[in-house]
Amino acid sequence: MQIKELATIEQILEQFETIQLLYPNMAIERYKSFLEDMIPKSYKQVAVFDGKICVGLTGFWFGTKLWTGKYIEIDNFIVHPDYRKKGIGKLISAYIDKKAIELNCTCIVLDAFTGNFPAHRFYYNQGYEPRGFHFIKTIDKNGFS
Repeated sequence: MQIKELATIEQILEQFETIQLLYPNMAIERYKSFLEDMIPKSYKQVAVFDGKICVGLTGFWFGTKLWTGKYIEIDNFIVHPDYRKKGIGKLISAYIDKKAIELNCTCIVLDAFTGNFPAHRFYYNQGYEPRGFHFIKTIDKNGFS
């Protein structure tokens, strides 16, 4: 297994098939338009490859907030179904941990849907703990993927 940080739109678009595991109805044009907005705002991805096949990835951002100082936020953690329970998620998590230390971050944050119990179990096992609720107010239901 090889782990790579993806920083350019070209590198990230090459892994579109993996993103479609989470967002099967997302068009590549929409994904590209989102990336064009996100990449200049510190968005990157870390991906795990088995040969040339991307078997897992997550996006991540870094920034600063008043309540935490510098932080990394994980966004869309995906492991290919055929590779689950094979340590791919742990590889990605360890990479993000190392990146957070390199960037002098105080913490790593993420959102997990309330009903996604397998994800909750994974994050607990990686040392994460819930600290609050992430509230949203939907303005445009058609904007969701």
